[in-house]
Amino acid sequence: MDFVSLFVEYAPLFLEATWVTLSLTAVSLLLAMVAGAGVAWLAMSAVRPLRWLATAYIGLVRGTPLITQIFIIYFGLAYVVTLPAFWAGALALAFHNSAYIAEIIRSGFQAVPKGLTEAARSLGMSRLKTLKRVQAPLALRTTLPVLGNQYIIAVKDSSLVAFIGMTELFRTSQNMAASTYQPLTSYVVVAIYYLAIVLVLTLLVNTLEARLSKHRRPEVQAKAKVKSEGAFS
Repeated sequence: MDFVSLFVEYAPLFLEATWVTLSLTAVSLLLAMVAGAGVAWLAMSAVRPLRWLATAYIGLVRGTPLITQIFIIYFGLAYVVTLPAFWAGALALAFHNSAYIAEIIRSGFQAVPKGLTEAARSLGMSRLKTLKRVQAPLALRTTLPVLGNQYIIAVKDSSLVAFIGMTELFRTSQNMAASTYQPLTSYVVVAIYYLAIVLVLTLLVNTLEARLSKHRRPEVQAKAKVKSEGAFS
């Protein structure tokens, strides 16, 4: 059977697997963003033991392979609670990505000029309002391209959950290879699906980044916000 025929025949299975892959990645990234924000806060804390804790967490994640983390969570937690492959994979991917996202968030906030933060505080803005109106928008503008790249990496890393039996894109290609005895064709097909996902995500990130930088520079916008908030506070 030729490549086109196999591609069309297995399209329903791959489309279903694509939905599983995207769902898994979305859930894991949502959890990773929450955990990463918490770790970033610890890393920027004035309390030294909290910074040490964040450094140890990031070092642990970066120093161990993702496949090992997946196996530890899937098989290790089985002694306490039985987790479906989806949630074991989501937790492992969230654990792995949270360390990288924490570093991205930390670097983004540290890139915000201190003068803007001090100006906002001197004009009477609360810490929460300063965070919301000044620091967060600037940090988002700085970190968006890197976060987008991390999201794309997470999509590709999700293929490793195939090794705990989850039927996502890569596992579907393995099943296709086993049934058709054409492994090269099967893996080329799954590569096309991953490439399509990555291209769409890249387009979305680039579009969002272009909108954020469409008008004035973010520093100028932040200064205007500080002045306006200070005038009405």
